[in-house]
Amino acid sequence: MTELFQGKSPETMDLLHRRRSSSAKAMSEPGPSPSELHDILQAASRVPDHGKLFPWRFLVIEGDARAELGALLEEALVARNANVSESLRRFERNRFMRAPVVVTVISSLKTAKPIPEWEQRLSAGAVCQTMLIAAASAGFGANWLTEWCAYDDIVTNGLGLGEGEKIAGFIYIGTATAPLEERDRPVLDEVISRWTTRA
Repeated sequence: MTELFQGKSPETMDLLHRRRSSSAKAMSEPGPSPSELHDILQAASRVPDHGKLFPWRFLVIEGDARAELGALLEEALVARNANVSESLRRFERNRFMRAPVVVTVISSLKTAKPIPEWEQRLSAGAVCQTMLIAAASAGFGANWLTEWCAYDDIVTNGLGLGEGEKIAGFIYIGTATAPLEERDRPVLDEVISRWTTRA
């Protein structure tokens, strides 16, 4: 039985406060080794999951498979607009070459138990966020993206998604080649309220 950690972890809190997304345009080799990627995915799988359904799965894209997926994206792009420019076609061919490893997080709706779809989709989102944190703790840059290709039927069919499956995100993982810039964050007082009685 796993012993639960009950002590304070200032290092973890500091990591959460400092976490930034790395630009997918500013990543390079090396990416995580097979053992490092296994650790990252293992951490990402430890998320809240009502009903213990594991309503998600991982599709790892690396090596030559990135170019193959780029060819699929170009095909989908041309199907949308046969007159698309060569520069845009080239961009889509190279989209997944921007990082050495891209993990597709697939939200897989389960029907074995009456768990609301909303909660199952949220669990897949938690996987994506936890993967970003795990990658950062392993010393890698990471970015969670979707964009048009996550919702395109040609792409999702080519990736083998089945009924009830959606792409929750493409998680790009590699070595950041540019400083991670801070961005605006919410003013907490503007997004926190305390309920005391019914409206």
